[in-house]
Amino acid sequence: DGFVVLHDLLPVQTLEILQQGVEKNLSSPSHWANDYTPENSSGRFFDDYVNWQRFPQFEQIGNSGSVPQAALDLMETKTARMFHEHVLVKEAQTREVTPWHHDDPYYGIDGMDNVSIWIPLDPIPESVALRFIVGSHLWNKRFIPRRFADQSAYVETAQDFVTMPEQSELDDMQSISCPMGLGDAVAFHYRTLHASPGTLGTEVKLRRAVSFRYVGDDAVFASRPWRTSPPLKGNGLSFGDQLNDPRFPIVAKR
Repeated sequence: DGFVVLHDLLPVQTLEILQQGVEKNLSSPSHWANDYTPENSSGRFFDDYVNWQRFPQFEQIGNSGSVPQAALDLMETKTARMFHEHVLVKEAQTREVTPWHHDDPYYGIDGMDNVSIWIPLDPIPESVALRFIVGSHLWNKRFIPRRFADQSAYVETAQDFVTMPEQSELDDMQSISCPMGLGDAVAFHYRTLHASPGTLGTEVKLRRAVSFRYVGDDAVFASRPWRTSPPLKGNGLSFGDQLNDPRFPIVAKR
């Protein structure tokens, strides 16, 4: 299906460590952080990424233990590399939604051995849960990405990429939402289309999550027709090179 819920992957103590990391990240965002909610609007939609080397809480959970082991098992590869972590916070009465998209076109890497493990730090009811379009990772299509701020396309056309279907068309496709309790996580492929609502009109006070992104044996450094997200530079890697770089450590192996 391109996604799976992992029940009881993490104990409460691990969630507390990640909560500490998120608090540090909110108080000290990187230069890549985003606040998608306009001024004078209710709520807040914040994200930031590639901070595991700044905040030991993310390194501890993302680079050892049950999370990278789950990534290795799901990819069925010889190795699992940390690609990056991503913090996403939606506060109460946040209007901004996460539009339908898949992650592969945003990233400056190619390869089908990959998985994101999205860990909520607050209970996720149906009203704010991630939704996934079943089997969309197998369509052999990559869609031109959209900006989260206004849902506009990065470009009109691009070689090897196609235009995203209309939101109404995607809404009509077979999808499954993933409500989760504390300790659960959802794992999904970089090409699986997914979306999530805002918190406006719900009773949700806070929706914090840390998503750890991993790649397997076939991952190589790659270019995109737009600025990648995260906008990582080669730093000695050429396009087509394997990710033999301290920024992408092997965190689990067989």
